[in-house]
Amino acid sequence: MNVTVLGAGGWGTALSILLHDNAAKTTLWAYKKEYAEELSRLRENRTYLHGVTIPGEIEITADIEKAVDSADVVVASIPSQYLREQLKKIADFDFHKKLFVNTAKGIEASTLLTMSEVVQATLKKCPIENYVVLSGPSHAEEVSRRMPTAIVAASHHKKSAELVQKTFMNKYFRVYLNRDVKGVELCGALKNVIALAAGMSDGAGYGDNTKAALMTRGMVEITRLGETLGAHHKTFSGLAGMGDLIVTCMSRYSRNRFVGEQVAAGRKLEEVLDEIKMVAEGVPTAKAANQLAEKYGVEMPIMEQVYNVLFNGKDPQVAVRDLMMRPAKDEY
Repeated sequence: MNVTVLGAGGWGTALSILLHDNAAKTTLWAYKKEYAEELSRLRENRTYLHGVTIPGEIEITADIEKAVDSADVVVASIPSQYLREQLKKIADFDFHKKLFVNTAKGIEASTLLTMSEVVQATLKKCPIENYVVLSGPSHAEEVSRRMPTAIVAASHHKKSAELVQKTFMNKYFRVYLNRDVKGVELCGALKNVIALAAGMSDGAGYGDNTKAALMTRGMVEITRLGETLGAHHKTFSGLAGMGDLIVTCMSRYSRNRFVGEQVAAGRKLEEVLDEIKMVAEGVPTAKAANQLAEKYGVEMPIMEQVYNVLFNGKDPQVAVRDLMMRPAKDEY
């Protein structure tokens, strides 16, 4: 099995190590030639996964066409807002005999499309049955150190999901099957907005009660929008939904939680984003979620407040007060 991972950030690097562990012939593609050469020389991703060794058998390249041409499975680990741009480089490839596995967790801000819709619009020769989304509670820092992790592989075509399950699953990485592509993708994207809210709660000095409320009611909002867009309600209580929400809101590795915390502590959003040197997917997704809520008439008060804090300069404590003082209502 020849597998190519597109994107040499933390998650792409971690997945290439996992696939190597599973005896796949693995290629890791990096966007810049200089970066690919650095990774090849050091056999370590010092920017995103400091201290983790990249096995010498993993080929590292900046030639995307060569990397994709030889692959049976192409895994995209590219931030959602850049996915379309990079896929244009391989738009002429025929994917009828290749699987395309997406791991990006976001909604394209300019179009409000999910990642499967971006792939369909860009890779015209990639049948939808060959598309699989891999998502769930999975920090690169832990997977690269072989800590037990469980996620889902979702596809409209069961055999494609089963092949991805077989390719990725091992003693420290468990993969469950799911048929709800839309739900899994929306969970992965929208939980990042709630993680921003959880971080804002931390930065404002609130406690566990507040964060638990934000997480629980945040999942209500994610489910509400997801079902409106045709997703299955069970997905939101599973690994791609509640599982990923928990890890992203609670973990010290969570970029989105950190960004929310720093903004609530008084720092400028642009300054924080420059500091982390990684993409916090929840920031552009907060804009997209706000637009989707307005477009479909879905009530999403927490995500609306996150949007107002990030882009309209609203005080996080005022945002929490406004959430608490909304009209009383039944839970369900």
